[in-house]
Amino acid sequence: MFKIGILLMGMFSVLAGAGDVRAQELIHRIAPDFVRTDLAGRKIDLKQYRGKVVLLNFWATWCAPCRVELPRFEVWQEKYGGDGFEVVAVSMDDADAPVRRAVRRLHLEFPVLMGDARLGAAYGGILGLPVTFLIDGEGRIVAKIKGEADLDALELQVRNLLARQSGNSNR
Repeated sequence: MFKIGILLMGMFSVLAGAGDVRAQELIHRIAPDFVRTDLAGRKIDLKQYRGKVVLLNFWATWCAPCRVELPRFEVWQEKYGGDGFEVVAVSMDDADAPVRRAVRRLHLEFPVLMGDARLGAAYGGILGLPVTFLIDGEGRIVAKIKGEADLDALELQVRNLLARQSGNSNR
């Protein structure tokens, strides 16, 4: 029995590492497309955001760093949305009821949709939350942040991508 436990732990470590490798392989590649309905009933097709800088955030209601990041992402949506920025949040919770409560409590106006293992696998496996992908206007993943982000550094990346996209380096 002990050997089986060691074997399973080893297999999990290999699989966890493989997921991270797959996620890193996504950098500089077109983001995997998906179509989902958000909690407001809107159809969200990632392709519809081509031409915009997208912050794609995988999170959950039980994740403390997620509850810190999401309100800041809402501020960025308001601040940079007119410049071609969009936040899309993917909850990895099992049920939508706690997600709906969190969205109301945090006053989130950007699209929030429910994720699952299939969507997580498309992004290299989401093992641990939060996980954030920054996607440029051409649909390419330019950054992956696993765990709590340095929000000031991430905002600077967003601003730089928006400036490059608009051709204005004085942003």
